[in-house]
Parts: sequence; structure tokens; C-alpha cells
Amino acid sequence: MTMRSVGIAATAAVVLGAAHTAAAATHCVRPGGGAGCTSTITAAVGNAAPGDTILVSRGTYAEDVLVTKPLFIIGEDRDRTIVDATGLANGFDVDGFDNPGLSRVAISGFTIEHAQTEGILVSNASDVRLSDNILFDNDEALGSQGCTVFVPPDNAAGEGLDCGEAIHLTGVDHSIVADNIVRRNSGGILISDDSGPTYENLITGNTVADNPFDCGITLASHNPAAPNGVFHNTVEANTVSGNGLKGEGAGVGLFTPAPGTATYGNVVVANRLVNNRLPGVAMHSHAPNQNLNDNQIVGNYIAGNGADTADAETPGRTGINVFGVTPITGTTIEGNTIEHEDVAISVKTSSTVDAHFNNLDNHAVGVANLNGGTVDATENWWGCPRGPKAGGCSTVSGANVIVYPWLAHPAPKSW
Repeated sequence: MTMRSVGIAATAAVVLGAAHTAAAATHCVRPGGGAGCTSTITAAVGNAAPGDTILVSRGTYAEDVLVTKPLFIIGEDRDRTIVDATGLANGFDVDGFDNPGLSRVAISGFTIEHAQTEGILVSNASDVRLSDNILFDNDEALGSQGCTVFVPPDNAAGEGLDCGEAIHLTGVDHSIVADNIVRRNSGGILISDDSGPTYENLITGNTVADNPFDCGITLASHNPAAPNGVFHNTVEANTVSGNGLKGEGAGVGLFTPAPGTATYGNVVVANRLVNNRLPGVAMHSHAPNQNLNDNQIVGNYIAGNGADTADAETPGRTGINVFGVTPITGTTIEGNTIEHEDVAISVKTSSTVDAHFNNLDNHAVGVANLNGGTVDATENWWGCPRGPKAGGCSTVSGANVIVYPWLAHPAPKSW
């Protein structure tokens, strides 16, 4: 865990814990109502005062729950407390976009299914915790022409292969998405700036798997106008596998698709990223005047992912791809174990990329430099102690790759 992720986790836990202590009342929801309980979560939300707790009994609730005030909404049993949003936009909509200053919301213990767009949408809010939920078969309005349903602050930018994904944070800060299971949605977890900058959030301990059309976890700046940006977020200790197999999904994607967009200073640490359609980590800057700088890819296990495509194409199955039309500076790739790929690290940017203390599979090209920039790839383990020019070690492709000195033994693993 990085110092940044420790700080975010501690800050969010303190804030949410303090709010919970101050809760004024507890409300109950159960199918059919009765005994002082409402029959819908929406009714309980309407009756609650800011800071209240809502306890939801096992059952199926066919609704799109709009949250506009600080609340703790807790399901009794995440496998059997079900929000079925069939035909509806979202399962939960934490709406700070229309309710400025919204903060201190927790949603935990639910199965959320069949929403047209997001299972959970959080917009323009702070200190939100989404934990211990199951989200599957959401993001359902995707068709052959892209997403057909958008509810503000959603927009079509960057969502050609999904409808906001299962969980979407936009304009959100100091929040936690933890220990959720995200499966069989069009896409997994999206962190964007559609409605404002999104920063200092922690995405941790989630299982994000088998979302067929898009990435497992996406950090993407869609908004070219200030204030904007996706920055200083930590993606930590998630298991991300089998995403994008019918589309274009990476394990973790960091993207700046248009001029003026900014995805910078984020940390991707201690994740397991395996068997995704695109590389385990894909960093894409597709146009001039973008900021994809100062991102750190640290201590991940990456294996069995696919090649990148289109202008970011890589020469085979790839662990990490750094692609930039705009020069990408300050990139750190450190302490990762990358195996069962054709290329461990692929780089196509005119600036310098640092890659150190990685364990590179000796059956792969350890580093492929596809452009005129420099890759400082010193202090890596190349699969054998003799270094990348020796038989039986991983190799180097392209010029301007600095490899000496290299490690004589594998680097310690952090996962």
C-alpha cells in the first residue's frame, strides 16, 4: 500500500465513522412494509433526515433509488437484498450534481442488477463509501450504435462500449469503492470527470471480472474544459480479469481521449490483472495537449492479457502499454511481476519512462520501445541473472533502452 492510499483510507474512514456516530435515527425497509417499515428504499430515503441509517431487509426492490442527502443505506444480506433496476436508469443515484455539497453517503450490502446505465452512479459528492455490494447485468442499454440512454450528468463522451459501467464516479472526491463484486456488466468501474474533477479516491479490494465490452477499471478524463481532471486516485489490491473479451477492455485503463483532458498523478498498486482483452495496464494519450503524466504502476501481478489495438497497437500480448501522442512524463513502472505475455512493457512516447525492480518473464520481450523516447529499464530481473543480451533471458526491442545494471535475482514481490 502506498502512503497516498493509506492516507485516503484513513481520512475516509474517520469522516464516515464520525457521520455514522451522529446519525439521528434508524429506518427499516422490508417487502410489503409493516411493523413501522416502508416497502421501498425510496420511501425510507424520503422519510429520513440527513445522517440517518436505513436498514433494508432481504427481498427484491424494483426501484432506482435517488439519494440526495447524507445517509447510510445498509442491506441485510448482499446475496439476497436485491435492487432490481430493470428498465430504470440506475440502481442507486447519489446525486450531488443537483444537490451541491452532498457528502457522507454509504451504500453497502446489496445485489444491484439490470440497470440501463450504472448500477451505482455517484456525481459531485464527497466522502462516499460503496462497499460489499454485488453488481451484475447492469449497463444494459448498450447497443450496436453505442449507449442509447443518458441521464445527466452522464454523457456519451468516452462511453462507446458501455453506458457508464457498473459503478461510475464523476466529480467525486475523498471516497472509497471497496470489496465489491462487479461481474457481467458491459464495463466495470469508471472514474471520470464528466461533471467535474474526480480526485483522492480509493478503489480497493474489488473483484472486477467478465465485463465483456469495456475495461475492468477505467480512469478517464472525458471533459476538456476546466475545472476537470482525474487525478491522485489510488487503484489498489483489486482482482481484475476477463474484461473486454467482446470489446476493447484493459485490466486498468488510464485515458486522455481529447485535447485538454487530464488523467494524472494516479497510483495503480498491488492489483492482480489477468486475462483481459487489452493489456493489463493501458495508458493512452491520443491527441496533443493532454496530461497523462506522473502516474505510477507499482507492485502488480500482470499475466495473460491481450495486445493493444489501433494507434496504440503493441506487437503481441502485453502487460503494460504506455502510448502517447502527447509526451507522457513522470511515469513510474516499478516492482511488477509480468509473465505469460509476448511483451512485458511496451512504450511509445517521445519522453522518458522509468521501469525498475520489475520481474520480467524470460519468454517475453521485456521492454519494447516503439518510439524515439528513452526507457530507463535498469535494475530489473530479466528472467535470468545474465541480463537481456544473454540467451534464455527476456529481451529488448527498439533503441534507447537502458538496461545495465540489472538484477541478479528476482525482485521481492509486493502482492
